[in-house]
Amino acid sequence: MNFFNEYDVIVVGAGHAGCEAAHAASAMGLETCLITIHLESIAQMSCNPAIGGLAKGHLVREIDALGGLMGLLADETGIQFRLLNRSRGGAVQAPRAQSDKAVYRLTMKNWLENLPKLTLFQAIVTGILIKNGRAYGVMTLEGNRLLAKSVIITPGTFLNGLIHIGLKSYSAGRANEPASQELSEYLKKLGLKIFRLKTGTPMRLHKDTIDWSRFKAQPGDENPVPFSFRTKKDLENKIVCHIGHTNSKTHEIINKSLDKSPLFSGKIRGVGIRYCPSIEDKVVKFPHHKRHQFFLEPEGLDTAEIYVNGISSSLPLEVQRDILKSIPGLDEAKILRPAYGIEYDAVIPTQLQPTLETRSIKNLYLAGQVNGTSGYEEAAAQGLMAGINAALKIKKREPFILRRDEAYIAVLIDDLISKGVEEPYRLFTSRAEYRLFLRIDNADKRLIKYGYKFGLIKEKDYEAYLRKLERTNRVMHFLIKEKIRTEDKDTISLKDFLKKPEVRFKNVLEYKKPELSLSDEEVRYIESEVKYEGYLKKQAKEIARIIKIDKEKIPENIEFKKISGLTREVIEKLEKYSPKTIGEAKKIPSITPAAIVNLHIYINLKKKKNQSIKMFHVKH
Repeated sequence: MNFFNEYDVIVVGAGHAGCEAAHAASAMGLETCLITIHLESIAQMSCNPAIGGLAKGHLVREIDALGGLMGLLADETGIQFRLLNRSRGGAVQAPRAQSDKAVYRLTMKNWLENLPKLTLFQAIVTGILIKNGRAYGVMTLEGNRLLAKSVIITPGTFLNGLIHIGLKSYSAGRANEPASQELSEYLKKLGLKIFRLKTGTPMRLHKDTIDWSRFKAQPGDENPVPFSFRTKKDLENKIVCHIGHTNSKTHEIINKSLDKSPLFSGKIRGVGIRYCPSIEDKVVKFPHHKRHQFFLEPEGLDTAEIYVNGISSSLPLEVQRDILKSIPGLDEAKILRPAYGIEYDAVIPTQLQPTLETRSIKNLYLAGQVNGTSGYEEAAAQGLMAGINAALKIKKREPFILRRDEAYIAVLIDDLISKGVEEPYRLFTSRAEYRLFLRIDNADKRLIKYGYKFGLIKEKDYEAYLRKLERTNRVMHFLIKEKIRTEDKDTISLKDFLKKPEVRFKNVLEYKKPELSLSDEEVRYIESEVKYEGYLKKQAKEIARIIKIDKEKIPENIEFKKISGLTREVIEKLEKYSPKTIGEAKKIPSITPAAIVNLHIYINLKKKKNQSIKMFHVKH
């Protein structure tokens, strides 16, 4: 094989995970190469033309606070913006934006092309170079070798991808793009355990063939909320989405066509997404629902394509056409791209360390859908963390591992490596036990220090954050200091007044105004901090207790088999990984909370026993 070039980091795959990984590693000063099958498909939105949503929007804010790209680009290329749950508490509010898909892709490509330490390279990677249990490069289809100190694999749905439309299927990683079959087989040869997953995408329709009068308009917010703390320009809504519903006739057509569905004929063996099922899955599993909601979302400003969010399908094209004919307003719609289902290989993520480095092969990292996740945002978050950790390891610095109370990113990664997945993983706010801490309004307060430390956040942006922090602290002090008399003739502080459920910050201003003004973002932060204060204090104590336990050292000479209540599997895992602390033990796959409790109790009993023996010797 031919030696081609040598880098610090090689990233394989230029989807959302790969782009963030490559950007992070190169921005941290390492020579990085991003390899993709097609340079034109960098950051392609394979499915919906949107970024964010519940929990996903939280992830994008965290990516931004760490210095990642997704939030900046979503603001730059967004054509409609909405803050979900605006009327509810700050912990469950989340931004969502429709993006111009083509512009997003081109903007990301342009951004990456201008990074001085990053090389973009078009090739098909067929294998990973391994020596003495360490990855040191990749092989390409043409027989070339590219060497590196670390390799990050982010192939999306391309590993052994198989597209299904009706009972016809063909090999592809995305519609009409070649699958990566050799790399999938190579990962298996390396001993990594692989399993099969399934996802899908809906049809795209021509906008001029839709009767828009039959659907309810869904405009963007009057005052759009940006994803990025670094976005300074005012955002503008440029399109309107629409809401529609299926009907009994639609469901009848689907039920009569199930014999043509690869999902129900047994042809598809991969496990699909529970929370984003195909329309045929919805009809079969929820027969009591008379209709199902869908959204008509423009894919961009300079394209006629409309994405039908909510009608993903792998049924034949003729059935897809009949489905449209059954829905008033879509009965004359022309399909530009058929809906399809896709199966692909993923790696069981319990084989990964918290840094996303594989446990069995050093310097090999996995990020994105290959780890069993779904969604652009989950992929981007993993890519960013893999890129940072690969760079830190090369620089011989401590790994970057977030705690579950610090970020949704930590919840995502911890769930993957400790619990594993049986279906494509999707993040929800309910998965985070400390979600009152993990709000969009304080993502910078939680994480920007890390982004700045790693060189991903520029000096001017960090200084802007410090000025913001000073402003909010001054206003918080003002709320504590200033007193008012309420209608009940009670004298209370403005802060206690703001704690009332029905009171908003604008109501506070009717009594007294601080000397400085706040942005809408800062107002949301102040409101959340005040209204959640009691809960936050309680959780802070719990977090401090858990952190203390996690730091507790496990004696080097400990005999795990002597600890009562541990199963044979748990004992074998503890002996295999030899964790140095309780926190490290918690990260080991299959280690249950009950096992951790037993381990903690045993260690403390041993400590007390040893202390008693020492006291006895001192006295005598």
